[in-house]
Amino acid sequence: MKFFFFLLVVGLEFSASFAQEISLSGKLVDAQTYKELSGAKLLIEGSVFETISNENGDFIFTLEELPLGEQVLKISLPNYKELRLPVVIEAKTNKDLGLILMQPILTEYANQISTISLSDAELDDDEAHIDNLSGLLQASRDVFLNAAAFDFSQTFFRPRGLDSEHGKVLINGVEMNKTYTGRPQWSAWGGLNDVQRNQVFSMGLSPSQVSFGGLAGTTNIIMRASKYAKGGKASIAAANRSYNGRLMATYGSGELNNGWAYAISASRRFAKEAYVEGTLYDANGFFLSVEKTFSEKHSLNFTGFYTPNIRGKSSPNTAEVFELKGRKYNAYWGYQDGKLRNSRIREIKEPILMLNHFWKFSEKVSISNNFAFQFGKTGNSRIDFGGTRMAEINDQNSYVGGGTNPDPTYYQKLPSYYLRFADNPNYEAAYLAQQDFKEKGQLNWQQLYNANNAAGYTVYALAEDRNDDLKFDLNSIVSAKINDNIDLDGKLAFSYLNSHNFASIKDMLGGNTYLDIDFFAEGDEETSLEQRAQSDLRNPNRSVSENEPYKYNFRLYANTIKTFGQVNFDYDRLDFYSGITASQTAYHRDGLFQNGNYLDNSLGKSEQLNFTDFGGKIGANYKLTAKHLLGFNAAWFTKPPNLRNSFSNSRQNNEVVIGLTSEQIQNVDLSYRYRSSNIKARFSAYYTQIKDATEISFYYADGLSGLGRNSTTAFVQEVLSGIDKQHLGVEMGIEAQLTSAIKIKAAAALGQFTYNNNPELYLTSDDFNEIVDYGTSYLENYRIAGGPQRAAQIGFEYRDPDYWWFGTTLNFFSQAFLDISPLTRTSNFRSDTDGLPILDYDESTAAKLLKQEQFQDYMLVNAIGGKSWLVKGKFIGFFISLNNIFDKLYKTGGFKQSRNANYRTLKHDRERETPIFGPKYWYGTGASYFAMVYVRF
Repeated sequence: MKFFFFLLVVGLEFSASFAQEISLSGKLVDAQTYKELSGAKLLIEGSVFETISNENGDFIFTLEELPLGEQVLKISLPNYKELRLPVVIEAKTNKDLGLILMQPILTEYANQISTISLSDAELDDDEAHIDNLSGLLQASRDVFLNAAAFDFSQTFFRPRGLDSEHGKVLINGVEMNKTYTGRPQWSAWGGLNDVQRNQVFSMGLSPSQVSFGGLAGTTNIIMRASKYAKGGKASIAAANRSYNGRLMATYGSGELNNGWAYAISASRRFAKEAYVEGTLYDANGFFLSVEKTFSEKHSLNFTGFYTPNIRGKSSPNTAEVFELKGRKYNAYWGYQDGKLRNSRIREIKEPILMLNHFWKFSEKVSISNNFAFQFGKTGNSRIDFGGTRMAEINDQNSYVGGGTNPDPTYYQKLPSYYLRFADNPNYEAAYLAQQDFKEKGQLNWQQLYNANNAAGYTVYALAEDRNDDLKFDLNSIVSAKINDNIDLDGKLAFSYLNSHNFASIKDMLGGNTYLDIDFFAEGDEETSLEQRAQSDLRNPNRSVSENEPYKYNFRLYANTIKTFGQVNFDYDRLDFYSGITASQTAYHRDGLFQNGNYLDNSLGKSEQLNFTDFGGKIGANYKLTAKHLLGFNAAWFTKPPNLRNSFSNSRQNNEVVIGLTSEQIQNVDLSYRYRSSNIKARFSAYYTQIKDATEISFYYADGLSGLGRNSTTAFVQEVLSGIDKQHLGVEMGIEAQLTSAIKIKAAAALGQFTYNNNPELYLTSDDFNEIVDYGTSYLENYRIAGGPQRAAQIGFEYRDPDYWWFGTTLNFFSQAFLDISPLTRTSNFRSDTDGLPILDYDESTAAKLLKQEQFQDYMLVNAIGGKSWLVKGKFIGFFISLNNIFDKLYKTGGFKQSRNANYRTLKHDRERETPIFGPKYWYGTGASYFAMVYVRF
């Protein structure tokens, strides 16, 4: 112990040896409100010396080698004019510059989150393969990140190919990523743009005070009442993207003399029909934050927000549907009594309440204790056409009924279905189907009502898949300054989730009751039809009413304990850090129905799944000169599987994914930065490996082998496990200030994101009630779908001294791929339905059938502009952004349907002039705009 103490003392003395005889200090405040400004970067031009203002706006340079004589101190902070301040530094002198007033930029462009167009898939975290918001809240003064957030995001581009589950988003130090998917649910706090501008972003796995972080970075949104400037803002906006109109108003009191502070915000976003047909939007946002400062050491903050929103989804479409209806077509809606009605509505009502205690334990140690409580519902509606009734047939009880699929793009309603037989095409029926689809082609609500009235019971119903979550988080974050060169950060966090999952009837569509029976169930020699058809054997042949659980009913539980520690060293030319993390995660399922297909494995609690995870990271920045910097980051850590990918069919049983284990993640990146008075540039290279990932998909498959049953078609759960992925590439951004008003910029990303091994695949289904193991799925070297893997931009900005500005960018995208079907890369592809090899299998033909589709390259032109005025002490301005000005048609994503599961069925379908089960695509938004007028007071 004495030896350890000796080493500690020597270490502290060593650190103190860097102490100064010269210092330069000051305090940054808003020139209008005198609010203290944190996070500003301060640099002595022509040197390697820089620092950042703390939460009180204070900064200090304390280095004995500080350059003497006349120097220029450059201060930069987002949303404020860059300030170049002449100073004279004298030997053995502590110079205090006092209050430094920072002038706010009279423009909304610097942090205009609302200008980004969010697609269906971006707002819907059920879309596992195309989720892309990793750049949304990460805009900064880094030119590449600005390009990714504002221009590249409209194409599903994901920085470094990572979806948002690899980025950590926190509010007031509380992690907001969903336990079920690992992704932050952006729509749970939509419409709060003006109160979410205080953000601290750490790129990649670089140091963060509040989290170990994620591959895609860490964003901590600070929503404390005392951190909002005094004043208000009101705005009105119009757009033709996700919504048509937006109203927003915000006011902050600033810190009052009695120690209180408050901030409020309210917004409304709406559209009867947005860019895509039938996509309604109805969202409100309410925010309140109140803080009381009791003393210099203690303050208590309450933050609450509620952003209920309802929106209509849009359908992915095959090439056949696109040719007949165009890019805006949406199969999910139709007119009812002359009013537009979408059958696929996503509704989120999840209030979030937070309590934060900030404790300045000493001059060098601060502690924050945070509690968050989230509750409410998420619902996704759909049409259930399996309604049935009991009848007596041949002196036995049986079930009759069930409707046909009402989807207007159902394959049996399209022209290609009538031309499926090359030797006997029905051209007349195909023509009639084509004309009917062109003239109508939408969901016919009246037919559904008529069918229910004619049957005398509910055949069709509007159902909703519900997730009612109750979650709370508790954590403590400690930051300590050991000396002028060493900082420590640490965190201990606990979270608990109770998620109730069930289906319910929202609307009987004119019917009066619904029989909770699986009309599509089939009996076999071991189990009767009457048993297998039951959703809950304890209540057989049960009639349900609206808003009552049916079909499936279960709870998922999750609790997690996490901790992380980090030490940061900051010296003249070298900054470096190291961090570690550990966590313990537990999941289990509790079935509330006894499903007829899984008599012994559906009701009650599952086994408990436990995951213990560790990780570490290191990194450094070396300042070669004042203009040239080198950076390095490396990490290895494990990550528990998401709750969604832990149970193979959680709606019906307790089965755990076979061989489930934590993911292993390795990452290294290198960067070079150049900065001078008029040029800023960054070049980075990265390499990431993700191992032992799991993915679960749900779909209908035809042509399955090894089922031990006559039918070869089934609705299956595909479990793909042991997936390895590789992400490597380079990214760059450069901007040059040609004059005081004109800036040019360029950005580029060259990536290659591939499957790095051949994982294992098996299927489960209540249609065959057994595990069918197809072994290896040969995915190695196939590209991972999810937006373009290469992107480039060139653009310019003009900012007039009279507070108007204009900018435009030319953006190029390539290397975007269709999501492949893993099932067709297994032994099933070569096997006939009887399990024997397909005799006419041809390797060269198979290679063509399995070749991954690459989308065409494309270019998009965007523009922004606006102006601000100061009128009687109030700032008035407008902002407008135009995306895809030339209305370029392009595909943002898509997937290959797995319906044709073997060589013969896929070959026959591909040989048709128009395939019946062709790939489904999403198309990008055409020419679109966002325009806003605002006043700040």
